[in-house]
Amino acid sequence: MKNNAVNKLLKALGESTKLKRNDYSNYIAFHGVGNAYSKRWLGNIVPADLLKLTVKEAVEIIATLSESNIFYDKFPDYIGTPVYGDKWGRLANYIEINDRAIAVMDNGCTCKGILSCIKLLPAIPPSAKSFANCIILSQIWQNIYGDAYEKGPFEENSIYGLRLNTSYSDNIIDYSIVDKITPEEQLKAFVDLAHFRGIKVGFRHVISADQIKIARPYRDDEIFNWQNPEHVEIYITECVKLMNLGFECMFIDSAKHIGGYDMANYTGVGALPEYHQMQYILNEIRSRTGKTNISFVGEKSSDDFERYRLMGLNAGTDFITGDNFEAVRDLSERLKYYRDYAPGVEVTNDNNEGGLSYEQKLNRINSALFGYYLASDKLPSFMQMNDLFPLRYDTSTHHLMMTNPSYSTDGTALSHFENLFAKDDGRYYNKCAGELFARALEK
Repeated sequence: MKNNAVNKLLKALGESTKLKRNDYSNYIAFHGVGNAYSKRWLGNIVPADLLKLTVKEAVEIIATLSESNIFYDKFPDYIGTPVYGDKWGRLANYIEINDRAIAVMDNGCTCKGILSCIKLLPAIPPSAKSFANCIILSQIWQNIYGDAYEKGPFEENSIYGLRLNTSYSDNIIDYSIVDKITPEEQLKAFVDLAHFRGIKVGFRHVISADQIKIARPYRDDEIFNWQNPEHVEIYITECVKLMNLGFECMFIDSAKHIGGYDMANYTGVGALPEYHQMQYILNEIRSRTGKTNISFVGEKSSDDFERYRLMGLNAGTDFITGDNFEAVRDLSERLKYYRDYAPGVEVTNDNNEGGLSYEQKLNRINSALFGYYLASDKLPSFMQMNDLFPLRYDTSTHHLMMTNPSYSTDGTALSHFENLFAKDDGRYYNKCAGELFARALEK
């Protein structure tokens, strides 16, 4: 019997695996323009529209929006990743979702972030004809301090610190059902549903040694050491596990500084891997998984392009913002023969503290999606959850990476979902962003 993670999740939640078409979603869905008309998603929304649903309802919407227009009344046993070749990462749109921020906040605890990601999937535009969209999850592993706990809006609870050699984050996994479905299978269910939507999936993590700990049973955690072969092996093994679940992209924080490069601008804490060591690590991950199509993305790997290509990266951030459409198109033209690696267009990044107008962000998305002469020459692009679903006025992407507050006004998870994001203006913005993606999907 095949191990269908989606059906196993539904059973673990006490649901039937028989799916029913969601006619309302079918009616209101956005469509791609022209030849991409069969590509559909839910635009003109605020996230609470979906986060208030059950997982079963979200799966039924995902099945309803099938690009093939075939409705599966039971989720298929096998779903492959969307096929865009081994070098897909060189052209992709990367959209980071802070899965902790949209997790369930309940009695001071944070949990079930991966289930919230499943619910949000229908609102992520599918991939275009020539280039993939890839969701990057902000958190997979446990964070060092305060994992699973909500804290005040100005109390530090940073995602930029992680524990390896243990299970996955309590913020993300639904540990109330692990007797019925393992943490790995919960992650696999999300990956399969994303692939069904035509979307690739990756994860972000830090590599600064003093921001990583190795968990030990019945002992204190150890600070990570890149000179310790056992620690390096644990790091590789943890990455391989995720790739074997169907993840296919790693977003590597502080990748620019690997090997001691430009350390005057390094803001992480602790040592980084050596250059040749990182080459070895990335090659080992590809080799051990047997996957030739993994995309390795480096934060701020944006000046010595050949250095990052030879390291094994496929894309890098923080080179050009997208404010100037012509500059993006010119860079695309200059780099069109670089098929293994290219720096990308940032709409915003994880350090963004707000302040950009909706008009400026939409202009950057337009540059990211259309800044080329030929779609095959497109630059990679990088967006945050906030660039599709605007956050409330008094928080920001970076604030939510550093802290874990609840914005609930009545103590319920639904109130947090409703108040974390902008409301009527956020819905209108999402509609405008959706119209840009609709035009890009046939490229």
